[in-house]
Amino acid sequence: MRCEVVAVGTELLLGQIVDTNSSWIGEHLALIGVDSHFQTKVGDNQFRIVLAIRSALARSDAVIVCGGLGPTQDDITREAIAEVMNVPLRRDEQMVETIRGFFGSRGREMAENNKRQADIPEGAEFIPQTRGTAPGLICPVGHKVVYAIPGVPHEMMEMMERAILPDLKDRSGEQAVILSRTLRTWGLAESTLAEMISARVDTQTNPTIAFLASGIEGIKVRITAKAHDEAEARELLASEEQELRALLGDIVFGVDDETMEDAVAAHLKAHGLTLGVAESLTGGLVGARLTDAEGATEFFRGSIVSYQSEVKFDLLGVPEGPVVSETAARAMAEGAAKVLGADVGIGVTGVAGPAEQDGQPVGTVFMGVTLDGDTQCVHVRLPGARDQVRQFACISLLDFLRRRLLARERPTPA
Repeated sequence: MRCEVVAVGTELLLGQIVDTNSSWIGEHLALIGVDSHFQTKVGDNQFRIVLAIRSALARSDAVIVCGGLGPTQDDITREAIAEVMNVPLRRDEQMVETIRGFFGSRGREMAENNKRQADIPEGAEFIPQTRGTAPGLICPVGHKVVYAIPGVPHEMMEMMERAILPDLKDRSGEQAVILSRTLRTWGLAESTLAEMISARVDTQTNPTIAFLASGIEGIKVRITAKAHDEAEARELLASEEQELRALLGDIVFGVDDETMEDAVAAHLKAHGLTLGVAESLTGGLVGARLTDAEGATEFFRGSIVSYQSEVKFDLLGVPEGPVVSETAARAMAEGAAKVLGADVGIGVTGVAGPAEQDGQPVGTVFMGVTLDGDTQCVHVRLPGARDQVRQFACISLLDFLRRRLLARERPTPA
């Protein structure tokens, strides 16, 4: 069964409100095995709402219209659906009294225009409201159906879970679930990554594989499986994840909502290691990300934001000379571990812009990691404007540390 979402509201098109409702609805349609291939946003215009609903019905078995059920003149979802059904609206006096009772229970008088919320297309049925004044609607259109729900998120969610999702599941006659899992990667371009797993992408139909470019958070590889029940879907996801990890190797740093700092934290805590940070061009971003990780107090000693060269020289023991250099990054990592009393030290220095420094162009970054008495450094050239360079430098440093910790965990060849 296929179901589309039509989100109503000019404010959505103007960017004044972010449409989180459609995302939530799409996620929960997947959980009951209902395919959703299109989502549409449309302003408060009856002609365009009607066009959006008719277009959706031409492609799908069901349409969920979200928003436009309020009491004001621009709330015209009811009128649009009635036009699609080619039936008149009628006012349900019993619903008028229900809405009046809602206001009365809060010691308020109902405004006259709230009666509009009791209007219903002939042949439709109400979805009773439990959290507000606007009831939802279930509207048959031939052998298909249009649902109307309020745009207020908590009202929408309650109505979806109580009435619409069960109704859709009954109508579909199919016992199914759609689940997704996302592998998070760092270090390769999307085209290179795609080549590595092209055979899997081209041959897989269930699960399917898709790419999501996520800027400073890397490339995501989404696996989506459809099965009769959740256990079977999770088994399909786990099997495909194993195949993809074998192809992608160390560039996979997390799954779903796991961040790079979560990955670093897990490795440090697993080995009882503490971490000290010295950062220059990132200006505290590395420390801020690390404190976002759960249980950061177990491993994070602190961060020294050594922005001025004198702080690098006097506090961290960086040799006097160019501070955008491998020598400086190495000394910063070692100085962070020593000054903060940490088992592991990391340091980052570079040029975020707007002008070059120490003869190095914008985007130049040197990173150092000291671990088990061994300090290693890397030199990278990062793209973008000032903020992008800083953000890329932050996650690149954390990834460098993650890879050092991974290497530490591998058995030494005999």
